[in-house]
Amino acid sequence: MPQNYYDLYLGTDCVPVAEISQMNSQTRSPHEIVPMLIGSTIEAIERELVLQTLARCEGNRTHAARVLGLSVRTMRNKIRQYATDGAEIPAHN
Repeated sequence: MPQNYYDLYLGTDCVPVAEISQMNSQTRSPHEIVPMLIGSTIEAIERELVLQTLARCEGNRTHAARVLGLSVRTMRNKIRQYATDGAEIPAHN
């Protein structure tokens, strides 16, 4: 059973928020990140966000979809397309 808001949102099998905070010890503000994205397509940025979120959720597609605000069907379709394009899809642990 979820223990706090983050468990409800991320799901208990995603990486705990405390670990995410430690991994992101050098958090950058949006005005620092956006210039690094200039020149990338929205599609490429979205693909990277989906794949990294899926990896952070240990391959759990349902929880990754919830984190990103996507339906499970949309997540499945995106993953299928990324796999067709040759991307490595994180497996569920």
